[in-house]
Amino acid sequence: MSKKLKKGDWMPDFEVNTAYDQGIKISDLVKRQKKTIFWILRYVGCRVCRYDIHLLSQRYQEFLDKGCQVLVVMQSEPEVVRQDLEDAGIPFDMICDPKMEIYKELEIGSWTSITEEVRAKLKEKAAAASSCGFQHGKYEGNEEQLPAMFIVDDTRRVLYAHYAESIVDMPDISDVLKMDVL
Repeated sequence: MSKKLKKGDWMPDFEVNTAYDQGIKISDLVKRQKKTIFWILRYVGCRVCRYDIHLLSQRYQEFLDKGCQVLVVMQSEPEVVRQDLEDAGIPFDMICDPKMEIYKELEIGSWTSITEEVRAKLKEKAAAASSCGFQHGKYEGNEEQLPAMFIVDDTRRVLYAHYAESIVDMPDISDVLKMDVL
């Protein structure tokens, strides 16, 4: 039974695979820190997703300092993540969901059209990604997949839920770090 999560709900106890481990329960992952952010993106070959991962990596210690970990969820296969990010020094786990079970279960939708404003913001973000040397890689999953973010405590209780309405409708790292729920 799928449903959109909201504050106060429980994050389902999915069994997930990361780029390096298989069959891990969400309940075990969230026990590592007081809070966990599930930063749900598209796939590792997406240039702007790679840029988001890069920015998160640069500021990850700030999350740890708040007793919070980040888990990035992507549609990518584990071997693609390992290959593409081999030398990137990513300090957090990447949950690989190539069958898109998490996306479906949590009703994280796809965009059906794109406004000129969204197109302009996406173009700006793509330019920033390109200026850091990121290029588009392998296509995987649903190209029109929307992002989402969930912050949960160490019992899987949802403290914050955000379903993006466009590809660029996500809180930025600075805003997340200022959230009261952290």
